Amino acid sequence: MNCGCYTRWMKTRHLALIAGWSYVIIFFAAIFANFAMLDALKRAPLETVAEHGFMVRLGALAFLVAAVFDVIVAWVLYALYKQHPFSLPAAFFRVMHAVLMGAAVSALPRVFTETTAAGVLSHVTAFDTLWLIGLFFFGVHLILLCRVVKFIRVIPYFLFAAGVMYMVDTAAHLLIADYQRYAKVFLPLVAIPSIFGEMAFAVWLLIKGGKTQALPADGG
Repeated sequence: MNCGCYTRWMKTRHLALIAGWSYVIIFFAAIFANFAMLDALKRAPLETVAEHGFMVRLGALAFLVAAVFDVIVAWVLYALYKQHPFSLPAAFFRVMHAVLMGAAVSALPRVFTETTAAGVLSHVTAFDTLWLIGLFFFGVHLILLCRVVKFIRVIPYFLFAAGVMYMVDTAAHLLIADYQRYAKVFLPLVAIPSIFGEMAFAVWLLIKGGKTQALPADGG
């Protein structure tokens, strides 16, 4: 390996590691923000605000951290695979998701101004609505990304399925008046391909990403 090739290999390998570790941070931040903070607010709005206010603030911060690292992942994946024609639009839609997530978080501090459970839940609903719109854009990102990384075995299929289900789930929220009746059906349909696809892609980036010139010369 000559000096130029080695330098390029090191650059792409470092970029892949940045993306992989960014995914890890996003996973942990999102798990805490969703299952520790947001679920608690929905179950017991006033009690959570009164007794676990710091957790609510920390959860809001965790969502912001996830949004920041979403932008980092978008930039790194574009830098790694910019020769592919879908790489730029994939990055754009992921950044759109991050922007909407950041806007959604602005609703969460307002729960501290409310004195009724309905008031707290109104702000949680505002957060959820913007977040769901953001997930629609994130679904488009995953569908485009599966084409960019189609050289990886199996993983692109999970990314495609997750992208489609994010979009379908958002559409279902908007179109089905009694969505909660079907929520238990939609949850695994979204979560399973997302967890397997994105976690597997993160592991691939950490172990193998950037080690070879994986894309064909025409970027197809």
